[in-house]
Amino acid sequence: MADKSHEGLKWVMRTGYGARGAIYVIVGTLALWAAFSTSQASGTKGALSTLQTEPLGNFALWAIAAGLFAYMIWRVVAGAADVEDHGADAKGLFARGGQITTGLLHGLIGLSVAGLAAGGGGSGGGAEDWTAQMMSMPFGRWIVGLGAAILAGAGAYYAHKGWSGKYKEHLAGSGFTARVDPLLTAGLVIYGGLLILVAFSIAVAALNSDPSQAGGLGEALHQLRSMTFGRFLLGGAALGLIAFALYNFVEAAYRVVPKISGPDVKTLKGHLKDAT
Repeated sequence: MADKSHEGLKWVMRTGYGARGAIYVIVGTLALWAAFSTSQASGTKGALSTLQTEPLGNFALWAIAAGLFAYMIWRVVAGAADVEDHGADAKGLFARGGQITTGLLHGLIGLSVAGLAAGGGGSGGGAEDWTAQMMSMPFGRWIVGLGAAILAGAGAYYAHKGWSGKYKEHLAGSGFTARVDPLLTAGLVIYGGLLILVAFSIAVAALNSDPSQAGGLGEALHQLRSMTFGRFLLGGAALGLIAFALYNFVEAAYRVVPKISGPDVKTLKGHLKDAT
């Protein structure tokens, strides 16, 4: 049976995934435009700065910030209360710790978005600024290197999650989720690959003690644009980011959470298996 005490958390979860989806729709759309124009692809902060200049842009930024705070609450509570039944063994505790960590990181991003909406330009700069700040600390190069390794691990996780289809175990099966399944796979794999590119640039910055070599998502997209057939590579990455946005929207609507959804919900994995 579903645990009704966590029912309200379901709506917090949906708001959080919806905010993530909104961000990557903007980033992916701007990158797609940049692929076939003279514009330069933007990362998350640049895309949100562009959004701010549009009608009701500030309202949208506040809504996204609120959604990111909701995502933080969802991940922290999900990890602490184990609403996804990871368990209390070493593997389960590691997974729950990862949920809490990613939740807190999205809370920091939410603070940055709120700062941007309030006219302060955000609570921090891009990857180069954060890297410079970290390197100024004792053992800064090692901290930055560790951060790069963690980010690369996250990228590999997303790519593996998409390629292996693990995400299908956490989505409700329906005609819609079955139809968009190939797009969800592509979105996760491409997003994971882009995170690995970002991690590589940060690792190079740590190795050379040069924060200027650290680049965020915008720089990773720019590097793709500068390669042979760069327009097509950037266009593919842009479509992948839009597909990743779709993945987040699907998570918002179809996420299966054992202690919220109950044990009788058929997953996408089971739905596809029955269809074959």
